[in-house]
Order: sequence, then C-alpha cells, then structure tokens
Amino acid sequence: MIFHNFRAKHILICLSFIGIVACAPQTGSLEVRANGEDFVRQGFVSKDGWAISFDNVIISLANVTAYQTDPPYQSITGETPEGESISLAQVHQIDLAEGDENAAPILVEAIEANVGQFNAIGWNMVSSDNGSTVQMIGTAVKDNTTISFNILIEDTYSYICGEYVGDERKGFVSEGEAGEIEMTFHFDHLFGDADTDASEPLNTGALGFDPLANLAFNDTLEITQAELEASLSADEYASLLDNLATLGHVGEGHCFEAQNGYTAHEE
Repeated sequence: MIFHNFRAKHILICLSFIGIVACAPQTGSLEVRANGEDFVRQGFVSKDGWAISFDNVIISLANVTAYQTDPPYQSITGETPEGESISLAQVHQIDLAEGDENAAPILVEAIEANVGQFNAIGWNMVSSDNGSTVQMIGTAVKDNTTISFNILIEDTYSYICGEYVGDERKGFVSEGEAGEIEMTFHFDHLFGDADTDASEPLNTGALGFDPLANLAFNDTLEITQAELEASLSADEYASLLDNLATLGHVGEGHCFEAQNGYTAHEE
C-alpha cells in the first residue's frame, strides 16, 4: 500500500508487528532564548543625549512556559493560554549583555518538545541572590561627563505573550530538530532612544537618563529601587515603574504583565 501523506506514513511507523498502535508523539527540541537586542549588546543614545553602554544586564527568570495554542493566543486579554505546554524547571539567572556586540540572543535552556508551533510564552522575573530582578551595570557618557552606574530593581513581573513578531516567525519544532522561541527585553523603553522621533510614545513616556545622572556622586551611581523611589520625583518614579513593566516582549510583539496590564505604549 502506498501512503501519500505525512500522517499516513507516521501511522504506518507507529504500528507494531502485532497490529497495536503504540507510538510516542513526534518530538524535537525547543530552544528558549532571551534577547536584550542591540540596545544591550551595542549600546545606544538615550532621548536626552546620554550614550549608554552596558557591561551587564542581569535578570532572573522563573516559570518559563511555552504553549501551542489554536486559535493563536491574544496577549491583550491577559488570560492564561489554553493548549499544550512545556515548562523550564529551573530558575535561570542570565546576563543579557553576555558576549560581543554581535552575539546571538542568550540560550536559556533547550527542552524536548512535541512537533508543532509554540505560539505563546509566559515567564516571571524574580529576585536573584542580591534581591534584584534586574541589575544594570554600565556607563553613560554625555559631553565631558562619564557616569558609571549599577542600578538594582527589586519589583517582580509576570508576563504572558503571544507569537513572536519580527522578520521571521519562530516557535516551530520539527521532528528531531530544534526550534526557537524568544523572550525579548526592550531597555530603550526606560531611557528613550535618540534615533526615534521625540514625539513618539517611546520617548514621551521614557524616563531618560538625566534624572538618574542627577543622583550620581563623584560620577558614580550605585542605587537600589528603594533609593530611586526616595530620590526621584513622583512623576519620574511613576515613569520608571511604567516602563519597567513594559520590558517584556516577543520581538516587537506586546505582552500582558500581571500587575500592570498590556505592555504596549499608547499610540
């Protein structure tokens, strides 16, 4: 008998010599990656003219779960995706600035996965050993001033996101092969981007770096979130909080953060 489609071939392979169907699902692997983008790897200029470069951007990730959903998941709802899921068992502390300026997104973990498209992903950002969920270490340069900074953020975050949005689609796992899914972190949301028009929501809503530079002592800024709350104005601190919540994306795709809602800037 000739089989003319993949499903029929798969059924044939699954039949035992005694005629009992007992085959395992087809599997490959899913590489879960985290990407701070070129803003972290290569640096950028903030909306207020500070050239920011990062030595380390350390985040802690927990409860990372990828989903196969049909129909595709809409993150604006904030609901938990329904469908097949796989999760990473460990908490992962990673440095988004690891590697050179052309480094690939960080591999968090590769996990065995059933064939199909993983078109939704959720994760938590949790406290590391030093109590921070996000630690940014680097320098900011403007005119003749260079400020070394070490900024620790302690708030926790929980994201649910749909399919990756970018130049290519992601999340596809084929039999015996590796697919890839990505958690993306938009640090330009915190500081703004001089290459983006000043009137764009990215820049009008961003804190910038000037308010942080004003807190530096002897061109050094070592500061915790509690100290930021005590030192920034109420509006500046609110801007910081709003934009920290929008860090999590899937490429350019927006997510839902449990405490703060949908991560899209108003446009």
